[in-house]
Amino acid sequence: MNTSMTNPPSEDVPGQHKSAEIFVNTTPHTVTQKRISYEEVVRLAFPQGPFDVTYSVDYANEHGKDGTLSKGQDTKVHNGMHFNVIKSNRS
Repeated sequence: MNTSMTNPPSEDVPGQHKSAEIFVNTTPHTVTQKRISYEEVVRLAFPQGPFDVTYSVDYANEHGKDGTLSKGQDTKVHNGMHFNVIKSNRS
């Protein structure tokens, strides 16, 4: 008799898809993904663009993990994270 049990993949475990409230330029947003990209944060900050300029994206969370995002990068989402997005004078 086989008594081994298999655990379901983590994405199928109830309660794993939680939402988090983040703040982009002080505006609250609810997100459900575990990671958020530079491009997604920029679109939350400036939904109408322009998207042909470079933005500076800084973030901070309550766990003391501060950082910056550049094009093509992403970061893990934590409830209460704050993102500051401004047009950069760098090209």
